[in-house]
Amino acid sequence: MANDSKVVSRRGLLGRGTLLGGAALLASREAGAAGVPGAKGARPDSAAATGSDPASQAAQAPGRANLDYRPVIVPNGAKAPWKIVDGVKVFHLVAEEVEHEFAPGLKAKCWGYNGRVHGPLIEAVEHERVRIYVTNRLKASTTVHWHGVLLPNGMDGVGGLNQKAIQPGETFKYEFTTRQHGTMMYHSHHDEMTQIGMGMTGLFVIHPRRPRVHFDRDFAIMLHEWRIDVGSGRPNPNEMTEFNLLTMNAKAFPGTAPLVARKGDRVRIRIGNLSPMDHHPIHLHGYQFKITETDGGQIAESAQQPGTTVLVPVGTTRTIEFVANEPGDWAMHCHMTHHVMNQMGHKFPNLVGVDAGDLDKRVRKLLPGYMTMGQSGMAEMGDMGMPVPENSIPMLGGAGKHDYITMGGMFTVLKVRDHLKSYADPGFYENPPGTLASAASGHDLRRDGVDPANPMRIETDSEDAST
Repeated sequence: MANDSKVVSRRGLLGRGTLLGGAALLASREAGAAGVPGAKGARPDSAAATGSDPASQAAQAPGRANLDYRPVIVPNGAKAPWKIVDGVKVFHLVAEEVEHEFAPGLKAKCWGYNGRVHGPLIEAVEHERVRIYVTNRLKASTTVHWHGVLLPNGMDGVGGLNQKAIQPGETFKYEFTTRQHGTMMYHSHHDEMTQIGMGMTGLFVIHPRRPRVHFDRDFAIMLHEWRIDVGSGRPNPNEMTEFNLLTMNAKAFPGTAPLVARKGDRVRIRIGNLSPMDHHPIHLHGYQFKITETDGGQIAESAQQPGTTVLVPVGTTRTIEFVANEPGDWAMHCHMTHHVMNQMGHKFPNLVGVDAGDLDKRVRKLLPGYMTMGQSGMAEMGDMGMPVPENSIPMLGGAGKHDYITMGGMFTVLKVRDHLKSYADPGFYENPPGTLASAASGHDLRRDGVDPANPMRIETDSEDAST
C-alpha cells in the first residue's frame, strides 16, 4: 500500500516507546548529575566537571578581562601578573622572605610570594590552561597546594605525598586546566604550621566562562592571624592560641583600605580564611546580603542564606552578594571581640572598675608621665596617644570623622556614595541633616518626658508601664 511506511505495529510502537523512555531517563540522569561534583555523566561544561586532565581536554581560549569577566579587586593587595604562551596562561610565584607592614608603626619579616604578604591573587577563567612556576628563594624547602582547585593528583602540592619538596634555589612547574569557577586559595603544604604561620598564603579566583551576572565591584579578602610579640620583628609560627594580630589582606586597622562602591553597584565580597586556628564571623553593618558561594562552588539560589554575618571557618571561603543601595561609611569586621584589637591588648591586667586613688601621682615621682590605664575599659588606651614600644601599635584603632574609632585588627569600612568620579577613597561620609545621632538637648528631653537624672521615670503610654 502507498501508506505502508506510515503503519507502525503495536510491537514496534512499544519498542520505540521503550527507546524514547530510556533516552529521556538517561537525559534526566545526566541533567541531575551535572551539578554534582564527580558525578558520572556530569557535563564537561558544568562548574563541577571532573575527570582526567590531558592538555587537550576542555582547554579553551584564555578569558578576556572586562569582556568575559570583571577583574577582582584586592584591597591592600595585588594580583599575579601573567602572559599567554601558545594559548596557556603562565604565572610565576617566588617564595621569599618579605618585610611587611601590618599597620603604620608595625613591620615584621614574614614569608610570602613575589615580595608580598599575602601572595598575589591568581585570577583565571574556567577551562583555561594555566601554568604556574614556583621558585623557592627561602632557606627552607617548600611546596604550593592549590586549595580547593580540582586538578590531577600530581599537581596537588602536598610535599612527600604528591611531589618532592621544592628545595632552596629550585623552580617547579605546576600545570592544569581549570575545571570549575569560584573562590579558592593557595598555600604552602610543607611544614604548614611554620610556613602558613609566616604568611605563605594567597587567593585563587576562577571566573565562570559564562557568568550568570556581572558585578560592578568584586572584592577579595584573605583573613589571617599572627603572634607578633611587642617590639619583636618576626611572627611566631609556633603559637597555637594567643594570637595578638588579626588581619584582612595582611593589614590590621587602621592599616586596612576601605571598600568603595557607588550607590546602586552590585557588590560581591569573597572572603577566604587561612588563619592557623580561628574561625571568623564577619559582620557587615547597614546591609543584608546573600551567602552565594562556598569553596565548593555556587550555592543553589533556593538554598542561599540571607544574613548580616557570615561565618568563615578555617580553610574555607565564603562569598556574599548585595546591592549597595544605602550610602554611608559601614563597618565590616570580625565579631569575635578580641579579633578587633591589636598587640597591646593582650595579657593586659584587668583594671576595669579599679580606683587608682593617688597611685599615678606617687608613681610619677619615679616615672614622669605615668598614667594608670584601663579602669574604665580599653578605649582610652588608644585614644590618648600614649607612646607604645618600638615596632608595635596601640591595641585599638585610629581617628574617625566624629571621634576615635575604638577598633583594630579585622576591621575595615565599606564606603558607599551617591556620586563618585572614581573609586578612590572618598574620605568620610557627610551625613544628611537629621540623620546623625547627636547629643540630646534639654528641649528634646522635656518634650518627650525624659528625666536624665532618673531614666526610669518616664511618662509612657505603653500598656506594660507598671513593669
